[in-house]
Amino acid sequence: MSDQKRINFSGSSPLEPVIGYSRVVRVGNIVHVAGTTATDSDGSGRIVGVGDMYLQTRQTLRNIQRALEAAGVELKHVVRTRMFVTDISRWEEVGRAHGEFFSDIRPVAAMYGIQALVHPDMLVEIEVEAIVTDA
Repeated sequence: MSDQKRINFSGSSPLEPVIGYSRVVRVGNIVHVAGTTATDSDGSGRIVGVGDMYLQTRQTLRNIQRALEAAGVELKHVVRTRMFVTDISRWEEVGRAHGEFFSDIRPVAAMYGIQALVHPDMLVEIEVEAIVTDA
């Protein structure tokens, strides 16, 4: 039985209590970030970069970075990313933005083409896992 403390970190989404999830869950040195989209950081729910998969990916990764930082974690600790995209033929736009954030970190990554996300203007959703180490 682990005695590692579980800490939930909420984001700005009003859906968290309705659906029953946290933006980030940290247990010891392991950190999971829920599926994150390109919503504006002001909590309005406005989608940044409507129609632009590259801009949505950048905003999504910025949102993830902020969520990690709230949990005392840095991007360098990310070990896995999962990218869900509504048009897999545009994978290079997502990949380019992902590379701008992770080219030196190089987590394992997967990209999945999916039919739709919760809002029709959302083109990208990303979730990450991190392990906090001294290295």
